[in-house]
Amino acid sequence: FSRKGAMMDNRFATALVIACVLSLISTIYMAASIGTDFWYEYHTLSPAENVTEAGRSIWEEFFSKEADEKTYTDALFRCNGTVGLWRRCITVPKNSHWYSPPENDMTTNCISFSLSDQFMEKYIEPGNHNSGTDLNRTYLWRLQFLLPFVSIGLMCFGALIGLCACACRSLYPAIATGVLHFLAGLCTLGLVGCYVAGIELLHKKLPLPDDVRGEFGWSFCLACVSAPLQFMAAALFIWAARTNRKEFTLLKAYRVA
Repeated sequence: FSRKGAMMDNRFATALVIACVLSLISTIYMAASIGTDFWYEYHTLSPAENVTEAGRSIWEEFFSKEADEKTYTDALFRCNGTVGLWRRCITVPKNSHWYSPPENDMTTNCISFSLSDQFMEKYIEPGNHNSGTDLNRTYLWRLQFLLPFVSIGLMCFGALIGLCACACRSLYPAIATGVLHFLAGLCTLGLVGCYVAGIELLHKKLPLPDDVRGEFGWSFCLACVSAPLQFMAAALFIWAARTNRKEFTLLKAYRVA
């Protein structure tokens, strides 16, 4: 019976190791997705206009502190822009002087969303402050900013509980770790859903021009991959803790008998 118990302990240990690895990978993916600017990408088929006078005015408006949602979205359309949770970027020629010939040497310039930008109201007609507040887009934007930090916070708290469990040499706290990872997965899944819904609603207000193509980028894909990893880690943590508790109860009953 002791050999059987050792096999069971090895099985639980293997499950916990796999769960920890999945948790670590999902945390890395989540942190990378938050810190990068490729959640959504725009590709224009006519970038030549970027070197015209109109193109230069688009850049100036994009980097202006007074730029509203319509202004910077139009620049994203026309300048091969990318959008992250914290920054928006456009691709422009390195040498943009009026007397310089057009060249293919391009550079990416970014501007960060301020904290007030993250909580700013979205309008029914982007750029028109008199059109009223679009509550759906406003709260979707705020949630997509808050949810990733809640997700990472839950996983870090779960890891802390896991360390305490190791110190106590008990699997029981692993249930709490699993529950926290499950909640983190829900937050990540909610983040992905909010971002997709926000993009779709924005494009209904500001349709893509015919010569512009939009697609979700690799930062968005990292968040999409992170969610199932969190759910799998949660399932392994909870399974190991619950099954070990049942086996311990059976072993105790066997010894009493």
